[in-house]
Amino acid sequence: MTSPTARHRVCFQLQVKPDRLDEYRRRHTAVWPEMLRALKATDWNNYSLFLRADGLLIGYFETADLASAQAGMAATAVNARWQAEMGEFFVALDGAPDTGFLQLTEVFHLEDQLDAITTATERSSS
Repeated sequence: MTSPTARHRVCFQLQVKPDRLDEYRRRHTAVWPEMLRALKATDWNNYSLFLRADGLLIGYFETADLASAQAGMAATAVNARWQAEMGEFFVALDGAPDTGFLQLTEVFHLEDQLDAITTATERSSS
């Protein structure tokens, strides 16, 4: 059972159009303060975007519940404006950027495996 404070790590992929890379970077150097506050208020924590030279974009954030975080943002006016402006930057996007991304499956997390070793060691020594 997941505890109420459990965090889910979400990693996703999008493709930025090659001719829009400079503008995409520029827009993310100073994201609207209202958008930043909305992300935080709707549980998008430790949120980062990584952009490769060919436009491959990898995003990462932590949340208690992805569906709730997305629904929370969908309910804000600032998100509707931001998504409308940002949608044009992406290749083959199915929906808005914050819902149309390809979510990646986590296959390794250091802390989870270290915790498992510690728990197993504690059980065997009891």
